[in-house]
Amino acid sequence: MIKDRYLHSAIREDLKEKMVFLGGPRQIGKTTLAQFLGKHDYASYEYLNWDNREDRKRILENMFRADAGLIIFDEIHKYKKWKNYIKGEFDIHKDIFHILVTGSARLDLYRRGGDSLMGRYHYYRLHPFSSAEVLGIQPKITVSKELIFPTSSRSTTRVFADLLEFGGFPEPFLKKNQQTLRRFHNERVDRLIREDIRDIEHVRDISALQVLVEILPSKVGSLLSLNTLRGDLEVAHKTVKAWMDILERFYYHFRIYPYAFTTIKSLRKEPKMYLWDWSQVADEGARLENMIACHILKMVHLLYDAYGHKAELYFLRDIEGREVDFLVTVDRKPWLIIETKSSQKDISKALVYFASKLAIPFVYQLVKDSGIDYWKKNIRIMSADKFLSGLV
Repeated sequence: MIKDRYLHSAIREDLKEKMVFLGGPRQIGKTTLAQFLGKHDYASYEYLNWDNREDRKRILENMFRADAGLIIFDEIHKYKKWKNYIKGEFDIHKDIFHILVTGSARLDLYRRGGDSLMGRYHYYRLHPFSSAEVLGIQPKITVSKELIFPTSSRSTTRVFADLLEFGGFPEPFLKKNQQTLRRFHNERVDRLIREDIRDIEHVRDISALQVLVEILPSKVGSLLSLNTLRGDLEVAHKTVKAWMDILERFYYHFRIYPYAFTTIKSLRKEPKMYLWDWSQVADEGARLENMIACHILKMVHLLYDAYGHKAELYFLRDIEGREVDFLVTVDRKPWLIIETKSSQKDISKALVYFASKLAIPFVYQLVKDSGIDYWKKNIRIMSADKFLSGLV
């Protein structure tokens, strides 16, 4: 059982000075992490969930436990005036108790309007379990430097296989059962649409939105065309665009965009789309790519959220049709370029081209087979399980 999460120490330190907002997909473990922190780092804490009627009443009446050193507000973003409420509580009580806000929507964007919380909080995004986290490996990542990879073992291979099959959400991963996984998919999507989104967003055609959710797993890893989706759903372009934005705000999927640079002639600006729960992707090759995308994004978000580095994730594609899966930049400067292959084949010509064109210092081609790690033409060809164990 994984009792602690990788963001614990960073959140604990930030709570000493500011509020912390913790966002992430439904059922990713935000409440578990928040309550773990309350139990282990405070003499007493209080957990209040906006969805609970009694808790909601106590929130509105400011009825908090007098001895609580930490107040956890869960899903309070569903309250229309939540930002002003949280601001007031923090300004009045910041020397009495700390405030941790959790939610399954983008808390840093949700219900925009004014800068009432400016300078009062730090925002973190909680990701699914990853290879390094499950293995208990502490990341040794220095931006703009070469990644450090631990020695592979049977555990590395086993954890990689389990994550690829069951995904990184705690319930299905820990139970490792296909029946549990199927039920988890059904219940999570249904609750996401019919509870979370319905409670906040103004979506008239919930059934059509649910069809969109069922379509998206088949679009993973390819260029995402809103016009194609519009045709599939028989709705207006602005409608499908709004729905995609809503689903992204609720951490159902994320999009990465092509890297723009003066020496690259890009033909199309469409993004590529990936799911936060890669176990929903039926095609194994696309699922592997999605899993790797999630691991890299987890590292990028940690570098940004916890350490303040302007790290970003892109892909590469030019007018000649050359494409590479992932590019990580820091301060807009290329750091890592990664291509994913299902099997050990020749080195990707596009990988060689872009690595040279952009002078990218660290170049990787990943394969699904385990036990592989060698260099060829300044490119490191290695097993995906070993690469992922060197991230967060």
